[in-house]
Amino acid sequence: MNDAFGRPNSVLVLGGTSDIARALVRELVAGGCKKVVLAGRDPTGLADAATEAKGAGAEFVATVIFDASDVDQAGAVVDSGFSAVGRVDLVLIAVGLLYDDAADERDPVRVARCVTVNFTWPAAALSRVAHHFREQGTGRAVVLSSVAGVRVRRSNFVYGSAKAGLDAYARTVNQTLAGSGAAVLVVRPGFVRSKMTEGRSAAPMATTPEAVARDIVKGLEDGAEVVWSPRTLRALFFLLRLLPEPIWRRLPT
Repeated sequence: MNDAFGRPNSVLVLGGTSDIARALVRELVAGGCKKVVLAGRDPTGLADAATEAKGAGAEFVATVIFDASDVDQAGAVVDSGFSAVGRVDLVLIAVGLLYDDAADERDPVRVARCVTVNFTWPAAALSRVAHHFREQGTGRAVVLSSVAGVRVRRSNFVYGSAKAGLDAYARTVNQTLAGSGAAVLVVRPGFVRSKMTEGRSAAPMATTPEAVARDIVKGLEDGAEVVWSPRTLRALFFLLRLLPEPIWRRLPT
């Protein structure tokens, strides 16, 4: 149950090995979160993240193995996370796969996997999270979207399109939760210097997992529905969305 200041006592992380997820867990544990469930595909990475969470002060840490390409198991993964602690105050959906080269957009199998991991599986999982939250009468879900989905660019349109779908889905799930005591926070990071973007040239206004985690915590404290990280991206993309399509196409990729 959330404490008197609204801070979560328990968190379920779907995508528990991501750099943003690990940074957020450190922030939450430092703020008093005692129970952590980390779910992901890589057993070794999960073990490292679990050790880190315990070292930060978490009293209970459990792990769940899953593959985000297996959509049929999304509900069962969520159920396992809730069962591990009995009640979950906060769920972070940080599942993601970055595709952005020509080979990826021409290969039907890669396109399908990118859309599944970045949209279909998270959407299926969020629907089950919402079910549990309605039963509890409380809970917050944090969904990692991306500025890549705000206005999709040619250079990474498969990834951006999937994130655009997830962004819209998560915001609409938030509407369906009105009056239930639960809510969804959509997070739109820009370029994040992390293992996911390793080897890629940083975009303007690049940020770090730690900065994104702090922005998420601030958004939760403020009761926000959408968080941009860094915040300056909100004004930039407001202007970019106004550009006519012919001009948008001529911008550097």
